[in-house]
Amino acid sequence: MNSFKNKILLIALLVSFFSCQNINIDKEKPNIVLIVADDLGWSDLSYMGSTYYETPNIDKLSKSGMTFYNGYASSANCAPSRASMLTGRYHPFHGIYTVRNSDRGNTKTRKIIPIKTKTKLELDYLIIPEMLKTMGYNTGHFGKWHMGPKGYYPEQMGFDLNIGGNQHGGPGSYFPPYVHVNINNANKGEYLTDRLGDEVVTFIDNNKEDAFFAYVPFFSVHTPIQSKPEYEKKYFIKDSNKYHNREDYAGMIQSLDENIGKILNKIEESGLSKNTLIIFTSDNGGIKSISNQFPLRAGKGSYYEGGIKVPLIFSWQGKIKENSKSFERVSNIDFFPTIKNILGYENENLNLDGLDLNPIFDGNKIKERALFFHFPIYLEPYNVHKDDGTDPLFRTRPGSVVIKDNWKLHHYFEDNKIELYDIIKDKSESKNLSKINTKKTKELYGDLERWRKENNAPIPSLKNPYYNQKYVDSLNFLIMNKKIMGKVNKNEKIDDKNLF
Repeated sequence: MNSFKNKILLIALLVSFFSCQNINIDKEKPNIVLIVADDLGWSDLSYMGSTYYETPNIDKLSKSGMTFYNGYASSANCAPSRASMLTGRYHPFHGIYTVRNSDRGNTKTRKIIPIKTKTKLELDYLIIPEMLKTMGYNTGHFGKWHMGPKGYYPEQMGFDLNIGGNQHGGPGSYFPPYVHVNINNANKGEYLTDRLGDEVVTFIDNNKEDAFFAYVPFFSVHTPIQSKPEYEKKYFIKDSNKYHNREDYAGMIQSLDENIGKILNKIEESGLSKNTLIIFTSDNGGIKSISNQFPLRAGKGSYYEGGIKVPLIFSWQGKIKENSKSFERVSNIDFFPTIKNILGYENENLNLDGLDLNPIFDGNKIKERALFFHFPIYLEPYNVHKDDGTDPLFRTRPGSVVIKDNWKLHHYFEDNKIELYDIIKDKSESKNLSKINTKKTKELYGDLERWRKENNAPIPSLKNPYYNQKYVDSLNFLIMNKKIMGKVNKNEKIDDKNLF
C-alpha cells in the first residue's frame, strides 16, 4: 500500500509540474482512444475477408489509417494480455499468466505442477493511463477491467471515470440486469455494448475541450454469446460458410461495429479527427469452436497462431497515411512505448519490452526483434474435437514460444518437446520442421533460453504425483471414439472397462 501512496504522490507532483510549466496540453497532445474487443478473432472482420460478419465501421477505420496484418496479442487469454498491454512488459514482469488459478484442467492429466499465477496487477506498476494523468489527460475506462479485485479497479490505476470495470472477465449477461458488470443503473431493454458506446460518446462530449484518454475494452464478443434478437434473425437467413456460421455471434459483432462507428462519428462531428489517435485491436484470438480462424490453427488459449494473432489498426488523420498496410510483426506491448514517444514522456525507470511503432507510420522499419510468449501453466479445452490445441485435453500445456523472422518455435516443458514452423509458408502450423531444420531450431531455442534467463521467467519442473497415464490414455480413447464431446469435466469419471 505504501508503494501505491508513493505512486499517487508522484502522479500528483508531475501533474502539478506540467501545470506550472504552462504547457497547453489540449493543443499539443493528441486525444487517445484505445478500443479493445474481447475474444475477437483475426479473421472475424469484413476487411479481413469475412463474407458473413459485417463490420463497415471497423472497415472504415482500417481505410482511415494503417492496418497491421501481423499484429499479435502478448498472450492467448484475457487478463495476461491486458496486463502486458497496459504495462508494456512481458509476463515474467507482472506474473499474470492466466485467469484465476493456474492448475486448470483435470488433475490426473497434468504431468507437472504449474507455476502459480498472480491474480492482480500491482498498484506500483506505472501503466498507460497513469502516464497520461501526469501529462494532464482526463481519463475514462469503459467496459472490462479484469486486473484484480476491489482495491485494484480502474479508479486506483489512473482513471478518473470507470464504467463497467471490475474483477470479472465476462458480463454474465448482455441484457439487464447485468451480472458481473459495474453498472447499477441499466435501463430496461438496453444492450450492454450499446450502453458502453453511449457512455464513451458522453465522455468525449464532456472532455472535447481538453486532452482525453478513452480506454474502451468492450465485453463483446466474450461469452455468453448473446445477440439482439433482430440481428440474430438477420444472420439466420444470410448465407454462411463452414468457418463463420453462428448467427448469434455475427449479431454481437454487428453491435460491436455499430458502437465503434458511434465513437468514430462523435470524434469526427466534434472536429477532433486531426488531434485523436485511435487504436483498435483484440485481447487475444477467437474461440475456434465459435468462429474458425482458418487458415490459422487453434484459437483463444492456444499459442498457435489462431490464439495470439489479432486485428490491429492505428488511425490518426494527417499523421498516419490513409489506407496504409504494414506486415511488420508487432504486439500490444508496443502500445505503451508508441504513445510514450508521441507525447515525449521521459522516465528512465520504465524498461519497457515493447518497441516504438512511430517509424512504421513514417514509412520506415523498426529494428529487428523476436517476439516471446511465456505460459508456464495449463489451459483446459473448450471443445476436445474442435480446439486444435496441443492435444485434445489442453488448449495449451506449459511452455514458451518465440517468433523470429518467418519462424516460430514452441517449447513445452512436460517432455521438452520442440516444434518449429515456417509461419509464412505454413500458416496452419501443420508441419513440424524441428528435426528437418536443426540449425534454425538450435538458433531459436538459444534465443528463447537467453530471453528466459534475462527475464527470470519461471519454468515448472516438479512432477505432479497425481498424474495417471492410464487415465489419460482412457480419456483420449473415449475422445477419439466420440464418447466425450465438448469439454472434459474437471475430474472425469471413467469406468474400469475403459481403462487400458
